Amino acid sequence: MASNLTCPRCDAVYEASPTEPWRCACEHPLEFTERPHPNGDPLPLHSLDTSEGLWTFFEFLPIEQHVTFYEGFTPIVDAPDWGAQFKLEYVFPTGSFKDRGATTTLSRAVEIGVEKVIEDSSGNAGASIATYAAHAGLEADIFVPADVKQSKLMTIQRADARPVRIDGTRADVAAACHEAVEGEADDEHGSTANGTVPKQTGEGWYASHAWNPAFLAGTMTFAFEVAAQQGWSVPDAVVLPIGQGTLFLGAYRGFSLLNEAGIVDGMPRLLGAQAAGYAPIVEALGGETTDEDGNGTTIADGIQISDPARKDEILAAIEETNGDVIALGGDPIETALDRLHRNGFYVEPSCAVAPAALEQFREDEVLAADADVVVPLTGSGLKTL
Repeated sequence: MASNLTCPRCDAVYEASPTEPWRCACEHPLEFTERPHPNGDPLPLHSLDTSEGLWTFFEFLPIEQHVTFYEGFTPIVDAPDWGAQFKLEYVFPTGSFKDRGATTTLSRAVEIGVEKVIEDSSGNAGASIATYAAHAGLEADIFVPADVKQSKLMTIQRADARPVRIDGTRADVAAACHEAVEGEADDEHGSTANGTVPKQTGEGWYASHAWNPAFLAGTMTFAFEVAAQQGWSVPDAVVLPIGQGTLFLGAYRGFSLLNEAGIVDGMPRLLGAQAAGYAPIVEALGGETTDEDGNGTTIADGIQISDPARKDEILAAIEETNGDVIALGGDPIETALDRLHRNGFYVEPSCAVAPAALEQFREDEVLAADADVVVPLTGSGLKTL
């Protein structure tokens, strides 16, 4: 039976259904009422049957497996020039870590009887949701910026999804998508003490990588894999890009669950990297949000998010793990990108933000030179052509 949804702020509970709300009436993101995790000692990696990919960790997931390409268990490789390990998240079926969330989100959609999904994205999440929707036999509308990369647009179209190109900012794209999800059928919306429940009575079910808890259920498998690949231990730190923060929060949730289950002992420091000019988390913590010339950068288009849906959760995760976050300008990102390419890591510019931040964190002595660090490489450079 599909898990219901609950609001951590006001404790409202919503039954699982194709018209379940995409956020609470109090406008807070929703979570699953169930938070499962296994008991007992885990098997060593060499004894794990990883043929199911990230669904190997089904005991942690409040969702049944319905839609999968058996994605996951991406390689983790030594990167001695960086003094770190890189986890190659760009080798997923659609070329980005967003497939972690797409398999769980579309599995949830099938589980509750959804017929059509809607998503808004700068490209990667849209391509992923479109591909997994096609695999599930569901219709999909993907709202994207008018200037979306052609390669990502083609991925959406070739999956038989309908791209909806929106002029304006990334926030304008999200607003247009929200309007489509909720529609104009206000009379069908329920009410609570907190106000109107934003049921999904519009054009489809919101498969949002930012709002839907099913997506974060998928991204937290990143932490499970890192721990398993390190002999059920945790690194000293993980350096991740932050746009909507789906992988950052997934890592936090995954390592937290491993601790609750008694599988690991301790949390890695979570260190975030944002693009200058699009750094609301840095701003909230009082840091510098532009480059040395006082400018922003447009090179990392995948993380150009000015108001993350789960901003408060990201800030809490940083505080609770003794983490940090910085904003980087275009020059260090481009330098890191070129260096990655020369070393055989053909990634997209947004992906280079975390390796560039790793260098800065070491220079600022936030990280010790000998710290055990994992950095995900999140998206393929082939999608920027």
